[in-house]
Amino acid sequence: MSSKPRLRQRGVTMIELILFIVIIGVGLAGIVAVMNFTTQRSADPVRRKQALMLAEALLEEVELAKFSWCDVSDPLAGDDDPASAVTSAAGCQAVPEGWGPETGNQRPFDNVNDYVSGPNVETQAFGADGKLVDADGNPLPLTGFRASVTIRPDRLGNLDSRNAPITSAEVLRITVTVNYDGQSLSLDGYRTRYAPNSL
Repeated sequence: MSSKPRLRQRGVTMIELILFIVIIGVGLAGIVAVMNFTTQRSADPVRRKQALMLAEALLEEVELAKFSWCDVSDPLAGDDDPASAVTSAAGCQAVPEGWGPETGNQRPFDNVNDYVSGPNVETQAFGADGKLVDADGNPLPLTGFRASVTIRPDRLGNLDSRNAPITSAEVLRITVTVNYDGQSLSLDGYRTRYAPNSL
């Protein structure tokens, strides 16, 4: 007889091996599910960049429009006319500026408030037949994007136009919203009214 104790064979049993495979499989399945969910819900950087560039361009278009007291069809209107020095809607000869585009007026509109039909009214002002178009009416080669604009009298520094009608408002807050792939991106800008020739 041998005095040495018998050594047990080292390793894992079949049950331990199966349990290990099941636990690792469940863990990997969970990680893959989370990665798949994250990938599907995350914003595509290219689409987000396109939405941002589109919103910036549309906001710039609206901000570059005049914010004058008289409509351009008013006899006093014009860059070289005294209308530029008009300091209230009462100074217009016939046509003070109001909300919404005038008859026959198309993009790019001649006045900021022509892009919407009223204050705080979200308007799809940048498209035709559900497609976005540029300022000249040419369709943009982008799919899945919708853009809207909201304009409201607001406060900026000492100027407070929040409760003023458009005929006396001095500050407008412009919000351009671009919707894409179930997400939205909004940019805000301000436009102040001034009479450049009255300075």
